[in-house]
Amino acid sequence: MIRLNRRQTLAGLASMAALPATGAFAQGLALPTAPVALSVIDVAGNLALTQKAMEAYAAKNPNLVSAITFNKATAPELPGKLLAEQAAGRLDIDFVLSGTDALSAGITQNIWTKLLPDYAGSLPDLDSVYLDAAKNMQALSQGFGVVVTYYPSGPLIEYMPDQVAEADVPRNTDQLLAWAKANPNKFLYARPANSGPGRTFMMGLPYLLGDSDPKDPVKGWDKTWAYLKELGQYIEYYPTGTGALFKEVGEGTRAMTVTTTGWDINPRVLGTVPEEAKVGKLDGFHWVADAHYMLVPKGVGNDKLAVLLDLMKYMLTPEAQAYTYDEGYFYPGPAVKDVPLSMAPQDSQDAINRFGRPEYADWIANNPIETPLQPDDMVAAFKIWDEQVGGSQIQQ
Repeated sequence: MIRLNRRQTLAGLASMAALPATGAFAQGLALPTAPVALSVIDVAGNLALTQKAMEAYAAKNPNLVSAITFNKATAPELPGKLLAEQAAGRLDIDFVLSGTDALSAGITQNIWTKLLPDYAGSLPDLDSVYLDAAKNMQALSQGFGVVVTYYPSGPLIEYMPDQVAEADVPRNTDQLLAWAKANPNKFLYARPANSGPGRTFMMGLPYLLGDSDPKDPVKGWDKTWAYLKELGQYIEYYPTGTGALFKEVGEGTRAMTVTTTGWDINPRVLGTVPEEAKVGKLDGFHWVADAHYMLVPKGVGNDKLAVLLDLMKYMLTPEAQAYTYDEGYFYPGPAVKDVPLSMAPQDSQDAINRFGRPEYADWIANNPIETPLQPDDMVAAFKIWDEQVGGSQIQQ
């Protein structure tokens, strides 16, 4: 695969950013007459769910795609990288796969192309294809992103039964705090700004603690911030990524952490965490849903944008969505309706049938599912956490 290097003038970037959202653009862009090379960057671990489908699209459309280059980065570093490339008039990234973290940061920094309603004509009718919870996640994107995968997420508690007796598994937030105090440095979670389970735990606490406004981290999370500060007294450090955290759980260094459905299933499939690891839920918890988004940085030319919109349309077909079951990383995974596990590749079916949890169906059906914070509020929550809770204890 070739690595794409493109040069554009600042004037060109400005003119593209100002394109109208009406007329031909609202109806969709014309596809190019020659294939284009695409550069994709993933800051959410999403390629595990979608790379095979994107490669299938490229194979089916050689007249549109000459090559796709896949790269990975962390969510906190991406907005600054894109801003620098846009300011220099040299954009090397065409397509971004992100969670709510980089989506939110990018919206506040004005680096994403507005996709909806501007280019609705090139995409399916999202209201008719999405699951109801995925529709709610789509609304969070403010039209700058398109949901490609969805799951109810967490927060859940994961623990190693050889270190935590069943009678000692926390059932509420008081018991979790008491367990962490009695077992210093054996409980761990990762920095919320770069960890799905970390931010899900942070956003789930206001519901568990009865905070005044679970959607307002600045004025409505007094109990949450106080709880996280107290809990932090018994936490050795905060990893910058979830993968490093579960490596420690698998090695036995840590006995308990917060998790999500996918981060429970997938590390056990991969052998990072022993199969016998268990999960629990705290009384009265609310799911805080999560999703991955397809995003296009400002400055991508119309030929590439047209192909990317067509790729997005394909990624929302049942055929492509069936790949998103993967090995349980974002369980269940599909964002659209009518994609049963039986449509997934056999290795995905085998992994989920072995490592999935039968209790998840009941927990999903019988506990409220909330949307995450709005982008500005999420950025504010990350900042407060970094400044007041764990920023001085972050380790790579």
